[in-house]
Amino acid sequence: MSYMLLIVEPTGQRRERGVEAGQQVYERMLQFTAGLQARGVLEASNSLASRGVRLQVREGRTQLTDGPFAEAKEMVGGFFLLNVATREEALAIAATCPAAEWCTVEVRQVGPCYEPDP
Repeated sequence: MSYMLLIVEPTGQRRERGVEAGQQVYERMLQFTAGLQARGVLEASNSLASRGVRLQVREGRTQLTDGPFAEAKEMVGGFFLLNVATREEALAIAATCPAAEWCTVEVRQVGPCYEPDP
């Protein structure tokens, strides 16, 4: 089964941390990623830039809103897509993610959008 670990971080955290500390936590995340690759459970991972664009189409009109988004207190800063046997295994991996020390790691099973929530 595929599970996504979403790294949800407070906005502004990267700026407040600074370059040197940012490089240190990034190195820890690279080591975590290498461990997942070695175990054969990592399908994909990446960090996401702090700025984004929100897009909506309403009544045939496209609206774009450039970030940062003032109302947002958190942002998705990255993800890990895992292929593991159980939810419990995904949660155990999430608990070892270094980002869990300074962010929230949201664990979600990947699945079709047409299935109702349980």
